[in-house]
Amino acid sequence: MKVNGEEKALEKELSLAEFLKQENYIPEQIAVERNGEIVPKAEYSTVMLDGEDVLEIVHFVGGGSSC
Repeated sequence: MKVNGEEKALEKELSLAEFLKQENYIPEQIAVERNGEIVPKAEYSTVMLDGEDVLEIVHFVGGGSSC
């Protein structure tokens, strides 16, 4: 499986929610794209990952405008 361009080995079948927890991601602070499609947060626990998946995980960064 590829995560943000890096190869990651899946040792066992995991849901996206389990994977994110294992990798210490905070679901409220990220967005996940799987194989080119955004995964709704409500589906994280039902989406099962496999070795062919490509994930892009984007962190939200707080900030204001600089006028």
